[in-house]
Amino acid sequence: METNPLPRGKWTPVRRGLAAAAALTLVSGMLAGNAGPASAAPRVDNPYEGATVYVNPDWAAKATASGGAAIADQPTGVWMDRRAAIEGTQGARGLREHLDGAVEQGADLIQVVIYNLPGRDCAALASNGELGPEEIDIYQSEYIDPIVDIMSDPAYASLRIVNIIEIDSLPNLITNVGSRETATPECDVMLANGNYVAGVGYALAQLGALENTYNYIDIGHHGWLGWDDNFGPAAELFHEAATANGSSVDNVHGFISNTANYGVLREEFFDANTVVGGRPVRESTTWVDWNNYVDELSYAQAYRDELVSVGFNSDIGMLIDTSRNGWGGSERPTSASTSSDPNTFVNDSRIDRRIHLGNWCNQSGAGIGERPTAAPEDGIDAYVWIKPPGESDGASREIDNEEGKGFDRMCDPTYTGNPRNQNNMSGALPDAPLSGHWFEAQFQELLANAYPPL
Repeated sequence: METNPLPRGKWTPVRRGLAAAAALTLVSGMLAGNAGPASAAPRVDNPYEGATVYVNPDWAAKATASGGAAIADQPTGVWMDRRAAIEGTQGARGLREHLDGAVEQGADLIQVVIYNLPGRDCAALASNGELGPEEIDIYQSEYIDPIVDIMSDPAYASLRIVNIIEIDSLPNLITNVGSRETATPECDVMLANGNYVAGVGYALAQLGALENTYNYIDIGHHGWLGWDDNFGPAAELFHEAATANGSSVDNVHGFISNTANYGVLREEFFDANTVVGGRPVRESTTWVDWNNYVDELSYAQAYRDELVSVGFNSDIGMLIDTSRNGWGGSERPTSASTSSDPNTFVNDSRIDRRIHLGNWCNQSGAGIGERPTAAPEDGIDAYVWIKPPGESDGASREIDNEEGKGFDRMCDPTYTGNPRNQNNMSGALPDAPLSGHWFEAQFQELLANAYPPL
């Protein structure tokens, strides 16, 4: 998280054998009263450097069974997407079991997604949460507090716990409210009642009080907040949330972009200022469309500077979710287009093969991206896989469920779009299950289109 270039290096996903056995013996002794409670080590600048990161056995087993043994040892995020997930649900272990598993693996770090705000995902339906817009008290007492109670157990003091804080929430309060064409009544309600801001502030304050936690706030992606009228106002909103409900910027270790999304890490053959036909493509193409950024790495690095300028600590670091942004396979361009037409140049040159940057659900043609890597670039703490590859973004049709998940037409491959994707086709794969459920067809496509190749 320093401003000088960071050394490259990959962490070890899992440590087995004697080291794991020794760690388990140590913790077992502590729990039996044979040793005192472990004390948390001081927070480090970059929690990923030198760390062995927990591999979720639930995901690893599915990946292996589906022909993904080559990536089944990679660490992925553990999603606490409803209160029931804390104790565990059918086919998925609970938070304490994951933390115990991390200790047994001899891991140094575990990644947990905090994702259950009141009125969650106000601009989409696929991941609507279980809590109503006004149920902030339930969010605090029945969701955040139990998570904090478990994480505070001395048995886990040696673990670095990275918390990914409430994806997609705060960005919605910038782009999908008020008089904007993309506004929704649900987002207007959440802006007015303040419960996204209050919820994020409470989560940061309570989780940040633990000595071994590292909180990273979600900042959407370059195709969401990269425009001038979104970029700065969103940074101010992040600061407001970080200082709300008893929190301070000291509870924020950094930020994460592209969580569960498909934005390419690097566009290799152009940037927003590449001149084609006498004008920068930023000004002359429907794909870039006046955005300042064309990829996630440039966006995350620039946003780091912006966040420091509005009051966040100068040592914050950034994460980028690269689990599904590889875009390899036969459709991946190998050189820049030679066309003098700006739109043709960009469309033939771009690595991101989506129909539109606003498309987010189970995207056709996507591939596994860069493997989880610590300190890959200046200001970037890690490339991470927070969204486990193979888990659906949302159902492609209405499916009755008790998980608080609705049907969003953006997950329907026949959908012709809305203002948020400029009325383009959704680009979604057919026959998708509920969000978070295993989607075999997508996993096979992600493996086939991995870049770097598997």
